Amino acid sequence: MKKAIAVVGSQWGDEGKGKIIDYLAGGADMVVRAQGGSNAGHTVVIEGKKYALHLIPSGVLNTGTVNIIGNGVAFDPEGFFDEIGTLDAGGVDTNRIYVSDRAHVVFPYHKRLDALAERARGADNLGTTLKGIGPCYMDKVERSGLRVCDMMEGEAFIKKLARRVDEKNEVIVKLYGEEPIEKENVIEVYAGFAKRLAPHVRDTGVMVYDALSSGKTVLFEGAQGAMLDLDFGTYPFVTSSHPITGGFSVGAGTGAGINGEIIGIAKAYTTRVGAGPMVTELTDETGDRIRERGREYGTTTGRPRRCGWFDGVVVRHSSRVNGTTGLALMLLDVLDDFDEINLCYAYGRAGETIEHFPAGLSALEECKPLYRTMKGWKTDLTGCRTWEDLPTEARAYVAAVEEIAGVPVKIVSVGPGREQTIVRKELL
Repeated sequence: MKKAIAVVGSQWGDEGKGKIIDYLAGGADMVVRAQGGSNAGHTVVIEGKKYALHLIPSGVLNTGTVNIIGNGVAFDPEGFFDEIGTLDAGGVDTNRIYVSDRAHVVFPYHKRLDALAERARGADNLGTTLKGIGPCYMDKVERSGLRVCDMMEGEAFIKKLARRVDEKNEVIVKLYGEEPIEKENVIEVYAGFAKRLAPHVRDTGVMVYDALSSGKTVLFEGAQGAMLDLDFGTYPFVTSSHPITGGFSVGAGTGAGINGEIIGIAKAYTTRVGAGPMVTELTDETGDRIRERGREYGTTTGRPRRCGWFDGVVVRHSSRVNGTTGLALMLLDVLDDFDEINLCYAYGRAGETIEHFPAGLSALEECKPLYRTMKGWKTDLTGCRTWEDLPTEARAYVAAVEEIAGVPVKIVSVGPGREQTIVRKELL
């Protein structure tokens, strides 16, 4: 019987997925990444050593686990080999990493166009990571992109790439008035990447299918979060892919949905990076305290994250669109030092109580958080190892999150280490 577990972000990303994926990967045969690109970042801490991963699945740090970069990923060869180099230097086995031959490739012109488009937007910029992900997906939808399988075609690939560089230079020069990309340099570098990449290239959809069909445990690794989903997030301040469970089906070739456990990862508070609405945002000393205690700076960009109280409307929304069966509540220890803690259970707008996340930006801008105030525990949680170790107030807070989100909390994290993970229900 096949066993699938999906780990998805329940907020705006940066929730701590990397830690839970690494924790669960110890019992998984395969870890699959199916959406997004190097604009995502997972931080994993093992025996005090920190690893920052962007494209490569977090399962790479577990011996024997097969790691898949699926067809739905915007694949950046330059970033990929940078990560490979760092992992190799740290003694991590990188021979179990496979890249879909159907994945679309990010090239230097994608990154250049990403930056130029953001600059042109001025004050209305989207706050992208400038990694070229949006322009890569634009080419994919326009049916003009180049895929990993194209990179394996030798001279045919060089001709295709040369033509694409010429086309993009037309835009760079004539629309933006900038200097063109150096075509010969791009061709030389990416022809070299193609040779290095060849041992990693597979039809990964077949690999995932075979693993599930043979009863192996497959862990699907989410990137970013549901509130950045192209359809269900705070559009247009979203990513260019589908970081929800539906994205796994398309981006890994698993058929209709995930038949298994779906774990939504949520911080015990709320953060987001970049522009866009965030109803529970705190722009005062309390927000600063959360940021500093949680070390809330982006793994990919280093940008300070916007911080606020836990938003139950957001997590209810993401739980619905993901079909979440349980939550992992992360960074509970960040709230150790607060006398009182607020939980947003609904929004108030024009005298009405709003329980479901609105689609429109104007509606969101008019919403105010409605809070339930709870007593803090004023205790260091980082040494807790069982549910019973947590103080009464902390357990009450978790119970309130369950009630407001409508999903059971199955995992509680009280620190970055693997051992600082309280599992209330074993998933593997």
